[in-house]
Amino acid sequence: MRVLMLAQFYSPIIGGEERHVRNLSLALAKRGHTVSVATVWQHGLEEYLLDEAIEVRRLRGSVQRCSALFSDTARKYAPPFPDFELTLGLHQIAANFKPDVVHAHNWLIHSFLPLKRRTGPRLVLTLHDMSLACVQKNTMRSGEPCTGPAKSKCLRCASAFYGPLKGTAAVLANWTSSAFERRTVDKFLAVSSAVAAGNGLASDGLPFEVVPNFVGDDIGVLSEREPLLDQLGREPYILFVGDLRRFKGIQVLLDAYAMLERAPPLLLIGRRCPDTPRSLPANVFILESWPHSCVMHAWSRCLFGIAPSVLPEACASVVIEAMAFGKPMIVTDVGGMPDLVDHDETGLIVPPGDAQALCNAMRVLIENPNVRAAMGEAALRKSDQFKASAVVPRIERIYQELVAGA
Repeated sequence: MRVLMLAQFYSPIIGGEERHVRNLSLALAKRGHTVSVATVWQHGLEEYLLDEAIEVRRLRGSVQRCSALFSDTARKYAPPFPDFELTLGLHQIAANFKPDVVHAHNWLIHSFLPLKRRTGPRLVLTLHDMSLACVQKNTMRSGEPCTGPAKSKCLRCASAFYGPLKGTAAVLANWTSSAFERRTVDKFLAVSSAVAAGNGLASDGLPFEVVPNFVGDDIGVLSEREPLLDQLGREPYILFVGDLRRFKGIQVLLDAYAMLERAPPLLLIGRRCPDTPRSLPANVFILESWPHSCVMHAWSRCLFGIAPSVLPEACASVVIEAMAFGKPMIVTDVGGMPDLVDHDETGLIVPPGDAQALCNAMRVLIENPNVRAAMGEAALRKSDQFKASAVVPRIERIYQELVAGA
């Protein structure tokens, strides 16, 4: 089949969603499909890229030309409504590429929706977040989980987050586009049961399946030794990987770690952000923005990992990566985390924002090496469910069923 991926960002811009799109594209190509990626152009990047067997085309959009609309000009998102230039670019790509399936990931789909035809390619949307129901994509309100969308509540929340004009426009546009998506998308793929529920897929009677993120079957094959790895030291350590932000639970983690006595070092691998804590407890070290290959080495050497998010994580790839190296994880009971970690079997689950509970969980794994080893072995076995060889054929089957039923 010919598959056109739509993604807001693509390598070298890297996050869990971007890595998923690239891994899926490469895996499908290795299985004999022809895959192309359309993404949004970002400053300093070429408009055409050949990534192994994948042709990547970066499109310029009208909204992206207005830098004042974006708080991070290095990541100019697709808007929650059709962008004329992006729609025109997608039309040209689709006309030349002639896809059997268009597989969208997040808001770039809005610029493709006007092109969708009943007799055209089948349209699949992977929901990596709560964007179908929440313009902030995270169903959080004033730092707490939202109880559900409502017109006045969403308008106030978005206005407080984006500003009155931008927030109101974003909410109205997302409501309109989401209604169009519900009528137009042939199949929704939710990366976790929490994402499916948060977007109302079952309650709205929409066609969907829960298909998680995945890692490569060869994830355990590590790259050759790199100089950065000397920073890991020789002493066993606890590991956190991700943006060093409060909604990732970084402050809760630091508070919990500070309660421990004679604990192994805590390594934080990630990107510093405006809300990254300025002061760190003793024996905590930041390794900023490491390449993915070095992060895999770090997982292979750690005692265990921690993902203490207070925000509902959709399907945290870092948890899957740790499990694939036989490492137990301590995670919070939010979003898709319970889909990944079985409490007291492959790791430990604690309430979000509870530093004492997190401290107690760390103490259990630090002081009980046999428990840690048993959980690690169980995590390694469960990780097979999240390997490319298990997940990609499921997506391939969905494509085949949609095309056959067209």
